[in-house]
Amino acid sequence: MADQTPPPAASESPEPRPSPLKNPRVRRVLLIAAVIAVVAGIAGFVRYESYGKYQQSTNDAYVQADGVTVSPKVAGYVDKVFVAENQPVKAGDPLVQIDARDYHAQAAQSQAQIDVAEANATGVQAQIGEQQAAITRARADLAAARTDAAYAHSEVARYQPLAASGAETRERLSQLRNQATQADAKVAAAQAALVSAERRIGTLNAQVKQARAQGEGARAQLAAAETNLGATLIRAAIDGRVGSKTVRQGQYVQAATRLMTLVPVKDLYITANFKETQLGLMRPGQPVSVSVDALPGVEIPGRVASVSPGTGAQFSVLPPQNATGNFTKIVQRVPVRIAISPGPETRALLVPGMSVEVSVDTRGAKGAADRIRREQQQHNERIGQ
Repeated sequence: MADQTPPPAASESPEPRPSPLKNPRVRRVLLIAAVIAVVAGIAGFVRYESYGKYQQSTNDAYVQADGVTVSPKVAGYVDKVFVAENQPVKAGDPLVQIDARDYHAQAAQSQAQIDVAEANATGVQAQIGEQQAAITRARADLAAARTDAAYAHSEVARYQPLAASGAETRERLSQLRNQATQADAKVAAAQAALVSAERRIGTLNAQVKQARAQGEGARAQLAAAETNLGATLIRAAIDGRVGSKTVRQGQYVQAATRLMTLVPVKDLYITANFKETQLGLMRPGQPVSVSVDALPGVEIPGRVASVSPGTGAQFSVLPPQNATGNFTKIVQRVPVRIAISPGPETRALLVPGMSVEVSVDTRGAKGAADRIRREQQQHNERIGQ
């Protein structure tokens, strides 16, 4: 018969496994992990208290530049456009030439008016010289007439007693009296001629002043015409790049029409819209770190240049009015201007409108909150006294 081995009893159970926590190696690893976690937590807390809570960040920030709108001062047809879209230009470079023929004609007309006024003044001056000579002659004639009249009256006085005594005839006395009357008439005529000549001088002097005034007016018109003539050549006011160019050759443009915009790419800055709750310790001059979405991993240094005197909503076209109706409090945002110092390559890539993220280090003003509280408390105490 073959040997048969009995099967193991079903009631026997496996021995229980020891707990992993009782393993010295596992316990050592867990202890080290706990220590590392505690140290990391303490380090994180210390970093937050000393650095993190003073970092105010926002991604509501954009690259900006104060672009200059190029507009003509005078109207006319565009004769030539010297620049293309996106072209860099220097201050003083020609941008647009407006047809200048009409303004050349205006300048020539004003110059002709000046010449006419000067010629009139010269002619009147010559008449004044002639009139001065006429006055001299009139004075001489008046003196001669007075001499003749005096002689005639002396003759009448001398002949009157002779005629009364019969030594001279009465006809001779009457003749002398007629001569004296005629001499008086000549004196009156000479006086009238002198007065008329002197009045003529006054009239001529007024004509000279009028001609000179016309000349000054024509010179003013010439200056304005030359200014308008110079304004037909539009030059760049700043260094920058041409953007939003709408002008075309042959186009008729009115004064103040927008032709293009010059963007000063070397004078870029950041406008960051921070929540009002982030501004308590923010001050001009604080350092800023700027990250550009278009340049991942690149940080641009900057500093806070200024803080807006009002929230963005206050400077909108229609500021909010919360005096009536239901009110829902919304955290306001305040624009903060940040000056940046990008390198040449970075500056070449930055353009206005790009999105950026900024972080302001406000540690330099961490004692300001306590000072403000103390100052306000002292002020309140003074008011309460």
